[in-house]
Amino acid sequence: MHSPTRGLGRVMVFLAAALASASLAVPEGWGEEGVQYGQVGTDVTLSCAGARAGSPVQWRREGAAALPEGSAIHQGALVLPHASLAAVGTYSCHGEDGSLLHTVSLRLGHLPGVPFVSCRASDYENFSCSWTSSLETFLPTRYITTYRKKSLTGEEKRRNKSGHVGPCLQDPSRAGTCTVHRSEFWSSYRLNITEVNPLGSSFRLLDITMQAIIKPDPPEGLVVEPVPLAPRRLYVSWKYPASWPKEPHFQLRFRLQYRPVIHRSWSVVETVNLSEVITDAFAGLEHVVQVSAKDFLDAGNWSEWSAEARATPVRDPATTASEGTTTDASLESLAEEPSQAANPEPINRSDPLEKMTILVSLGIFAFFILAAVLVITILIWLRMRKHSKDETKPHNFLVAATHLKALPRTQILP
Repeated sequence: MHSPTRGLGRVMVFLAAALASASLAVPEGWGEEGVQYGQVGTDVTLSCAGARAGSPVQWRREGAAALPEGSAIHQGALVLPHASLAAVGTYSCHGEDGSLLHTVSLRLGHLPGVPFVSCRASDYENFSCSWTSSLETFLPTRYITTYRKKSLTGEEKRRNKSGHVGPCLQDPSRAGTCTVHRSEFWSSYRLNITEVNPLGSSFRLLDITMQAIIKPDPPEGLVVEPVPLAPRRLYVSWKYPASWPKEPHFQLRFRLQYRPVIHRSWSVVETVNLSEVITDAFAGLEHVVQVSAKDFLDAGNWSEWSAEARATPVRDPATTASEGTTTDASLESLAEEPSQAANPEPINRSDPLEKMTILVSLGIFAFFILAAVLVITILIWLRMRKHSKDETKPHNFLVAATHLKALPRTQILP
């Protein structure tokens, strides 16, 4: 069941857009004196202001020897049937003596189309929306941009029963954009973008939630450095984007992609830190690195990739001589990599230190397995030995009893 307050708020939004459109649809509202607007494909009538009723007049078109085809003069007015863009121009009417009576500039175009709108939040306190016209109207155009919070608290409902409707502030330096400041991360909003020109208006309503449109700006200050004495390692660090306030309850996580310059496939690593050590770089080859960010709780979308940073791992002195004979072959194999798509798997995760750690772990594991087998074997042997002793006890008892029975009674009872 719909709330009457909610319905009233929706009516108010429509009414505000309609009133603004009506106030802007008249030519005087566009500040162009002596200009008349018309719709392409319709009959356009140009009046001759200053002509006396019933007086014959002449119409001329500036820069043309004749009026547009099919035009006619009716009671002093010039009628252009089914006017096309070719009829645009400046027209003047004259009296019988050729004196100038009136001049008008005709501009033709189309009614506004429904604009295309998209919204994005680069932080959790503000969101911006941008739009483009869906139709080339050939006429001056303005936009009315407003928003309304969809879910109101009890206090907000008491203050404004029709719902909070506010302006989405347009930036004169960035055409086609507006911003809503101090928005709430867990709230939903309805945005109204109305396109207005001298012929009429058209609008689009867009429902948005902050969690869905959050998209941070790319991380900043990306630095890549070789690690001394580590031929396959690169140290990468970066900073939070300046537009994202670093608060304990709104953190970012990051995605790092890197590859040798001559390679076409990326390796990707995710982290919550502001630095990462690449352990599988190719010694002596220049690498390109980029980083992007996303809300820590996985809301919204990943940011665009940051600007590239490059670095070359140090060369291993012990293998420099041997690498001289294999560099050409290695470069050819890397250059022949056929894949064009990003590869989320690392290029090569092997590392001498990691190999040694694995071998030591396997050795310790094998030792414990052998020790367990030895203990189990000893326990089984002790149990079998005890069992064999228990079986010999009844036999000895019978032998003793038989011996006593064979002795003379005098020996048994003294």
